[in-house]
Amino acid sequence: MQGAEDDIFRNGLSQRVVIVTGPSGAGRSSAINALEDAGFEAIDNLPLSLVPRLLDGPPLLRPIALGVDVRNREFSVDRLLELVDQLHRAPAMASELLFLDCDADTLVRRFSETRRRHPLSPNEPPLTGILSEIDLMVPVRERADHLIDTSNLTPHELRAELLRTLVPESGLPMALSVQSFSYKRGLPRGVDMVFDCRFLSNPHWQPELREKDGRDPAVAAHVEADPRFAPFFGQVHGLVASLLDAFVDEGKASLTIGFGCTGGRHRSVALVEKLAEALAAGGWQVSKRHRELERLHAQGAGPAQG
Repeated sequence: MQGAEDDIFRNGLSQRVVIVTGPSGAGRSSAINALEDAGFEAIDNLPLSLVPRLLDGPPLLRPIALGVDVRNREFSVDRLLELVDQLHRAPAMASELLFLDCDADTLVRRFSETRRRHPLSPNEPPLTGILSEIDLMVPVRERADHLIDTSNLTPHELRAELLRTLVPESGLPMALSVQSFSYKRGLPRGVDMVFDCRFLSNPHWQPELREKDGRDPAVAAHVEADPRFAPFFGQVHGLVASLLDAFVDEGKASLTIGFGCTGGRHRSVALVEKLAEALAAGGWQVSKRHRELERLHAQGAGPAQG
């Protein structure tokens, strides 16, 4: 790299950058995905000469994770260490080098299981390339700010270790979304848990409520007045709340909960609003979506049943 590129990193504000590297098969892709789920801007296999351009300009509001290994175009240990030095010297950068280590026997097993060729020995047994790469990466390993041995870690355990090491303030994040929908238009894509609330009293049949939706206090009060509402909501809230920590421990990055009714305008909307409020009160970050209301708003359509 040219020495003049040092000036590229002087942006005036701090940008956190984590370089993720290690021998092929040690879990770099899994680590990059985990950091992306944790809120990092994750970029894998970017040519090293393009990193200064990437970091030029105002810092992002979130940290950056860069995946680097021998498959990167223009890769060399000297070039990587020069980049590490540049980032460490730059006052506008808060940089860290994460090295994922792994023993040779485990790497051989992983390459055998996936039937992949090693990038340093595509026409020879993987062990040849594995041993060569381990030796090649010794200087990088010695410079690591964080060293994680993945030899005996499952993907979930690696994720947990990464978050403990690099995201200690936020614990184990998981994005929660609660959505309402109409069964007439089918289930939303990507929903993890679905609850049918068509058994509750339908505000559609009340003329004064028909034009409103479940966000209106009068509609919500009508739905909640059904004697079946309280036990239903209590059991749903209790079930969801009891599972959230378990999903986080399992490494789940997002969870989408759906409530469906006939038209997706009244009962399901009211339940989404109430559950989202209850989960937020428990400290979770929750987003809401009302699929049919969005559609009706876009089309300027009239009221839908339910």
